[in-house]
Amino acid sequence: MENNKPYCHKVTKHERIVRFIAGTFVLLSVLLGYFVHIYWLALALFVALNLIQSSLTKWCLLNDILRWLKIKDN
Repeated sequence: MENNKPYCHKVTKHERIVRFIAGTFVLLSVLLGYFVHIYWLALALFVALNLIQSSLTKWCLLNDILRWLKIKDN
């Protein structure tokens, strides 16, 4: 059964992979920042800036890498 709510959209495979990797990097950055060195939080900053950039320009390097690796999108 399909949900026809206007604010929902079909999430592509690449979008799910990008979200998973971004979330993993942020979690890893926070853990390393807490347990190793505070400068690891710069990784979370980089991920956040990359997500903002990709939302404004509609271009994501990770999507290009996934296409290059021949990972099929929906």
